[in-house]
Amino acid sequence: MKTHATNKRAHYDYEILEKIEGGLVLKGYEVKSIKTGHLSLKGAFVTVKGNELFLTNASIPAYQPANMPDNYDSTRPRKVLARKSQIKSLIGKISQKGLTLVPIKVYSKHSLIKLEFGVGKGKRKIDKRESIKKREDAIKMKRILKDNK
Repeated sequence: MKTHATNKRAHYDYEILEKIEGGLVLKGYEVKSIKTGHLSLKGAFVTVKGNELFLTNASIPAYQPANMPDNYDSTRPRKVLARKSQIKSLIGKISQKGLTLVPIKVYSKHSLIKLEFGVGKGKRKIDKRESIKKREDAIKMKRILKDNK
């Protein structure tokens, strides 16, 4: 399982309540571009249209710019494949105030490109400060333990 891209700000900006795996509907040249590491989840989010999920605002630049179609849009919405029951439960969850679907990482499983996304609740500024403080405390403890050996 090779990870192609991660959303570094997902855990910083959101408290992830639940993680879900889904497939992505892509074109061949998009798959080649992803497998060569050209994918950005910065500012991306998952939206619901009808009873379908879409990865919106994820940037997949052209694999070979000279051979791409003229109307290629690198940030077009891409369909996310999930079970009907999962989609219905997600629609119910995100209808609550303050919950959203956040892409976490894109990886390949066997020969398929998968998206891991989560139901996230936005953190307030004070929550972000607490998570920074916990991380810095953990680093300090590691240094102390390392120096004592």
